[in-house]
Amino acid sequence: MLDRLLDHLNENEDNWDKVKGLFLEQEIASKTVLLHEGEISQNLYFIKKGCLRMWFNNDGKDITFQFFFEGQAVSSIDSFIESNPSLFSIESIEPTTLISISKEGFRQLFCYYPELKDGFQEILFQRFRNYAKLFLSQIKDTPSKRYEELMKTRPEIIRRVPQHYIASYLGITPISLSRIRNRK
Repeated sequence: MLDRLLDHLNENEDNWDKVKGLFLEQEIASKTVLLHEGEISQNLYFIKKGCLRMWFNNDGKDITFQFFFEGQAVSSIDSFIESNPSLFSIESIEPTTLISISKEGFRQLFCYYPELKDGFQEILFQRFRNYAKLFLSQIKDTPSKRYEELMKTRPEIIRRVPQHYIASYLGITPISLSRIRNRK
């Protein structure tokens, strides 16, 4: 996603000169919170290198519901677009290199590249599909089945994400996840 966006932006040199200042590259350490639950999202992030997670607090317990890796865009979309308080936090899991764009920069980008709206819309649709699958899986699948599906469809999560975040994502305790992994 990030590579395609940058390639597209670079195709028109005049426009690229106008918008390149809208993007900020930054390196952050692991466990850096980019957005706290309840804040208004001011930025859209593109992951150049690293891993982020989205999570919310449920009576003092972290509930992770999505992971993002290289090339993916991340934001609290509702908060970013509508200026509503974010329902969740965004945090780095490992040292991460990001390219960010502000809300105003994002609007300016669409002025120069209106065709990017289709790509942004596709990102939103994909996100909704992911949430629907996760929601249905939590209702109909056993924890063991959810873990098997995760291994099959998102092996990078198994390789790169600490076990306690994976357990939270699957809706189980770290001890239950250890038992499931030991049975495999």
